[in-house]
Amino acid sequence: MRKLWNSLSLVARRRPTSSFSKSYASGAPFSRCTKTHGLLIRPNKFVTTPSRDMDTLVQKPSPIASRQRRIMEKSQLEEAFESAETTGEMLKAFRHMEGVFDERELGMASLKIGLKLDHEGEDPEKALSFAKRALKALDKDNNPSLPVSMCLQLLGSVNYSLKRFSDSLGYLNRANRVLGRLQGEGVVSVDDDVRPVLHAVQLELANVKNAMGRREEALENLRKCLEIKEMTFEDDSGELGKANRDLAEAYVAVLNFKEALPYCLKALEIHMKGLGQNSEEVAHDRKLLGIVYSGLEEHEKALEQNVLAQRILKNWNLNADLLRAEIDAANMMIALGRYDEAVGTLTGVVQQTEKDTETRAMVLISMAKALCNQEKFADCKRCLEVSLGILDKRERISPVEVAEAYSEISMQYETMNEFETAISLLKRTLALLEKEPQEQHSEGSVSARIGWLLLLTGKVQQAIPYLESAAERLKDSFGPKHFGVGYIYNNLGAAYLELDRPQSAAQMFAVAKDIMDVALGPHHADTIEACQNLSKAYGEMGSYALAIEFQKQVIDAWESHGASAEDELREAQRLLQQLKKKARGVSANELPMKALPLPHTPATSRDYSQQDVQLHKKEC
Repeated sequence: MRKLWNSLSLVARRRPTSSFSKSYASGAPFSRCTKTHGLLIRPNKFVTTPSRDMDTLVQKPSPIASRQRRIMEKSQLEEAFESAETTGEMLKAFRHMEGVFDERELGMASLKIGLKLDHEGEDPEKALSFAKRALKALDKDNNPSLPVSMCLQLLGSVNYSLKRFSDSLGYLNRANRVLGRLQGEGVVSVDDDVRPVLHAVQLELANVKNAMGRREEALENLRKCLEIKEMTFEDDSGELGKANRDLAEAYVAVLNFKEALPYCLKALEIHMKGLGQNSEEVAHDRKLLGIVYSGLEEHEKALEQNVLAQRILKNWNLNADLLRAEIDAANMMIALGRYDEAVGTLTGVVQQTEKDTETRAMVLISMAKALCNQEKFADCKRCLEVSLGILDKRERISPVEVAEAYSEISMQYETMNEFETAISLLKRTLALLEKEPQEQHSEGSVSARIGWLLLLTGKVQQAIPYLESAAERLKDSFGPKHFGVGYIYNNLGAAYLELDRPQSAAQMFAVAKDIMDVALGPHHADTIEACQNLSKAYGEMGSYALAIEFQKQVIDAWESHGASAEDELREAQRLLQQLKKKARGVSANELPMKALPLPHTPATSRDYSQQDVQLHKKEC
């Protein structure tokens, strides 16, 4: 149809994904498509129906041919459809078109209505029906085309809205293949017409993979989104600034603060250059930069960025963002050991919050954290009890936010050595997260903490299923080589060793060491600990040759730390001598044992809160 292709809006829509800002940023406007469908009629202008003159003295025009009358009728209907602004007007015009146009000709109109409905988000089932109808009409010959890829992208988007993530992923992967084939065959090029579709497909793929807990895979799609925008916009474009911040937030969500830093700094640079130092975008960049520096344990830098962000937020009267920034600042002060200052800040903030709101609960949780660090346990518990009373009423309204808060509260009880209360809260957290398929990464993190606490309190057999479940979920979310997965396998090894199953323990410690070698490096303290545990497991099995080999690796690694690790080095050398002594008592005829093979584990993956990571670094 002559103008429908030109009028299709290809603005990429964004959805919340980041666990920190709850948004990867706003949509990116691209230029509209200017190509037309090859089968569409394209008259140069609107054709009106000639008026009938009843004057018998004037010669009457010859009867209009049936074919010409049909063309004019189609043109009028098409003009009415294209001029429609509301969904209701579009649907009314479409119903009239159905009596004149065949199904193939209605394909582009169906696509346009589907896009409109999807953008509004009020009736995804109706959007889905139009998307399917459009695909059936436009894909009859099974030939790849840009309209077909748009239909597939729309189907992916609508299924995402309906939380049918597997269906959504299937359509989006197919759209991606169609676009790749079109480019490979030279049918289309990566120009201003195609980029919006490419961007929309990559963005939806990232959204769906995040929702399925496959966050590491989603990062690759977000990187492609940035590349497309870099080809589309000027170097100092605000859209590029937002795209860089999107990617930084995605890296923060998977706790990869090192990778997040350059993208966050780039976003700040672009926004400061284009919008000045006091813009709202700069404030959001600085807030995120503060979180990144906190993750890198550069808390002074983090607080500096937070203070700068707060000044801008005050100027813009963004009170909700300002409150969140003040809470973040208090948490940074707690990390720096400035507890009184943190309590003072939070006392001021709590007076600005309404009773029985999640914000007040968050303030009280941070207040409890500061009081706990000051060993004011009675005051700490009072804050936690009030926050729990608030959160209990909010479970159905904001299950994910409440689950995050329960997890935070459990850490305070854990610090006070009230492990049963901590475990009980974590189980409540898990029950909420299990109903949210997009929170698989958080579910894995919470399972890991429950397993660790059960292990810590001597309930080893109960701990194992929680740890195994956590490993699988976090591998799915963050990949099999994430350091958090390594910590879980280290804990599993400790559990099996406690149950006098040294062979199973050795396999788990070997997996942990293999992961940490990649994720942290062989000289990291936690990698060395995994190697030490592996040596211990082989020692328990009586395989002293292997135990000695790994113990020597431990000694070499501690030696690289210099004077700062003298105590650890002495202990490692003592254990080596102990192993050698035991080895001398073993029969000389005993055959040396080979290292156990690593267990086959599906590639799955990661999301810890920063506190979770610190928790799993503790000794088993």
